Amino acid sequence: MGSHLVNYLLGKTEDELFGTYFFDKSLKNLKKDRITFLKVDLRNEQETLELIKKVKPDIIYHLAAFASAASSFKSPNETVINNISSQINILEAVRKNNLSKCRMLIISSAEIYGYVRQEDLPIDEETPFNPANPYAVSKLTQDFLGKQYFLSYESQIIRARPFNHIGPGQSPNFVVASFAQKIAEMEKGKREPVLPTGNIEIKRDFTDVRDVVRAYALLMEKGIAGEVYNVGTGISYKISAILDKLLSLTKTKIKVEVDEALIRPSDVPELVCNPTKLKALTGWEPEIPLEKTLEDTLDYWRNII
Repeated sequence: MGSHLVNYLLGKTEDELFGTYFFDKSLKNLKKDRITFLKVDLRNEQETLELIKKVKPDIIYHLAAFASAASSFKSPNETVINNISSQINILEAVRKNNLSKCRMLIISSAEIYGYVRQEDLPIDEETPFNPANPYAVSKLTQDFLGKQYFLSYESQIIRARPFNHIGPGQSPNFVVASFAQKIAEMEKGKREPVLPTGNIEIKRDFTDVRDVVRAYALLMEKGIAGEVYNVGTGISYKISAILDKLLSLTKTKIKVEVDEALIRPSDVPELVCNPTKLKALTGWEPEIPLEKTLEDTLDYWRNII
């Protein structure tokens, strides 16, 4: 997400841009012109305070987080502490540096809605929360911290709740990128043509990451401070259908097998977005077809394996 947002902003704005990073490898696929990169551990209160004091930003896109719901079951403590402490440090740094006009976009997640009754689908911003994994709990806290700082200090915070986003460059910790990576390895004979899966009967609303960053930029421009906006297409697909589409893009004969080790302790049956609020405010519409996203994702892995 960060790399796609950087590349989008470089093409759309003349603003002076700064980006933070923690791992050196994060800079590998980023354009280096017109942007200053600063290595910062956002979990460190003093480092974050000095960062904000130095840059004095007018706009902050807060994307940094441990982002895998599946991995959060294995490291709940790390996920929750990382995601919450880094955001508190940013919010406090902005407040302590008296940057009252700084607009900040906080990225929550559709995972916070969790188990939703069928009659309550599609999910709008008023749908009750029922988080089903540690990652979702951490994102709900981030979401509410944004609301609390708006209410307490009138901080200029907009919140986004994105549904699943996919595309080239995504980590193989996520299902579509994992499938694409393994298929590319099978095509080159680096892996046996057997594809392990978890629960592929769940349904998710998938948006191309390049469409999502457009939504974020529009929310930064037009979003109302204190408000929250769902980001998604309004269409859900079974993971099995996504996998079938990916398999149709390869000539390699691949066997699909369920691996019990990949089954999560809990899995929400369906998440599908009601994006009416976002569309009404900004006019945003997803532009990249799912088939194009899957093709680009598979080609990304073909090019680097």
